[in-house]
Amino acid sequence: MWWWLLGVFSMVLLAAIVVFFLTTGQRHKVFSEKCLRPPGPLVNDSKIRDDRLKRGFRVDRIPLELDAVVIGSGVGGLTAAALLSKAGKRVLVLEQHDLAGGCTHTFQNKGFEFDVGIHYLGQLHENSLLKVALDQITEGQLQFTRLEQHFDTLVLGQPGQHREYHIHAGKTEMADSLKKQFPGEEEAIDEFMRLMKLASRRTPLIAILKIIPYWLVNFLIWTGLIHRISSVFRLATTNHSEMMSRITQNKDLQTLSAYLFYGVPPKESSFLINALLLHHYKRGAYYPRGGASEFAFHIIPVIQQAGGAVLVRAPVHRVLLDAEGKACGVTVLKGQEEIEIHAPAVISNAGIFNTFQKFLPQHIQNKSEIQSLLGMVRHGMGSFLVFVGLDGTKEELGIVSTNFWMYKDNDLDSLMERYASLSREEVLGNIPMMFITFPSAKDSTANIRHPGKSCMTLLTMARYEWFEEWEGTKLGKRGQDYLDLKNSMAKELLDWALIIFPQLQDKVVMMDAATPLTNVHYLGAPRGEMYGAEHNLERFMPETVARTRPQTPVSGLYLTGQDVFCNGMAGALHGGLLCASAVLNQILYIDLLALKTRLKNKQVKHKLS
Repeated sequence: MWWWLLGVFSMVLLAAIVVFFLTTGQRHKVFSEKCLRPPGPLVNDSKIRDDRLKRGFRVDRIPLELDAVVIGSGVGGLTAAALLSKAGKRVLVLEQHDLAGGCTHTFQNKGFEFDVGIHYLGQLHENSLLKVALDQITEGQLQFTRLEQHFDTLVLGQPGQHREYHIHAGKTEMADSLKKQFPGEEEAIDEFMRLMKLASRRTPLIAILKIIPYWLVNFLIWTGLIHRISSVFRLATTNHSEMMSRITQNKDLQTLSAYLFYGVPPKESSFLINALLLHHYKRGAYYPRGGASEFAFHIIPVIQQAGGAVLVRAPVHRVLLDAEGKACGVTVLKGQEEIEIHAPAVISNAGIFNTFQKFLPQHIQNKSEIQSLLGMVRHGMGSFLVFVGLDGTKEELGIVSTNFWMYKDNDLDSLMERYASLSREEVLGNIPMMFITFPSAKDSTANIRHPGKSCMTLLTMARYEWFEEWEGTKLGKRGQDYLDLKNSMAKELLDWALIIFPQLQDKVVMMDAATPLTNVHYLGAPRGEMYGAEHNLERFMPETVARTRPQTPVSGLYLTGQDVFCNGMAGALHGGLLCASAVLNQILYIDLLALKTRLKNKQVKHKLS
């Protein structure tokens, strides 16, 4: 009986907190249907694009009377800045690289264009929450191309002796396709799909832990009520291998359930995050029309319209603190000069480790609240990418928009454990997993912008320790040993890819590679990680979820991006939503859901008429 009473009490308390947010303080009208405009033509003029994406830092370009300054121009930083701008705030975004966009930036090499972090996206069907949010921060200008229904292929086994499984998008098609490929596993597949759906529908409860007061979270954990509120918290705190072993003994099906790698073996990762990653594509996979740089290109004007700016080549040196220890701005290094920029709110999209260990003075870093928070997370694994330029169109080369995920073994726990334990000398010849994608085959404008050219990107995970010897060296000046290791790893991945695509053997025009040190240079990632703090099981424990929220132990300093929510573009965007909600003291999700409902109702009425 007392459990039931406590449950009712918790729900009433939660409702009271929501009402409190809705009825107190200033309400900002952030979202509106009226801000949406018909999509404009694709802008290919390099001068126009550079003026927006490569606008360099100068003192005379710093807006006056800033309301907030944002460190880092990745999706998390741009989302938070755009939302605050739509609330009438003047925001300055500072980017250390010479190009805005973070992991959404693109680069050109010998006439080929490559993306670095946006390979494909999901949940962008009409009036989805993610699509509505993106429309709001780009005023409807960011457009997407839907990929083929068969969006992913999983390749298991040694090269030349492999087996393939196809993953299809669709409410029923995904399960139906898997059942055809795994006869006798129909019940297991149905159960996995049920849990995927449950994870997707109840994930907002995870986000709520980042909004409600700490004392309430602690109360829910201490009483055990948190697990009575929803089973999603059990899914979050159960490792993937354990959960899948209850569902099926088929090793290939177990591997398929966790094939979207991000550096953590299934036995150390949350079932929830793996289920959400696959569910993300259930309604279809998409790619930005015009390439990944369109994200920053269309978000920046929203910031500028409110009097803000996005400036590059602006490395933040430290966060300024006033006499009371409150964040009040940042300093930017311009040559040998340290320029102060003041604002009442400082938002960091530079990651939890950079924010606390790089930008704050030592006596603040040493505070127990910060050390406790840092003790809950650890650095994610680095990545290694290979960029390959191909001579020919996608039709001439016979390449498709489908992605390929390759594993040499179907025991991902053992495979990833062995790989992570390798020394630098043991890496070559032992790379066991790879992702293959053809960005040019996904973008309907690629052949117009780069006629007769195609590109292929290969990706695997890589330990920072393998390249740590060259830490602190300059880009392009790391010595022959570094180049030999980088080029040998790149060749090993390319040779493996050419087994799957032998028709490309004589079509390779150029090849370049990016190591974890490359990510340190261009992305500011402290150990070359692309997905922020590691997405291990501990990160999805209720206490850690609640503690890794936008508000920090330093008043006026906020976090945004992947480290606030989870990995990927969608995770970074939700981090930005949570951050803007914290700064404005207004739960923006309530307003966004209201807009989503209005748009959906309008869509239904339109269809009926």
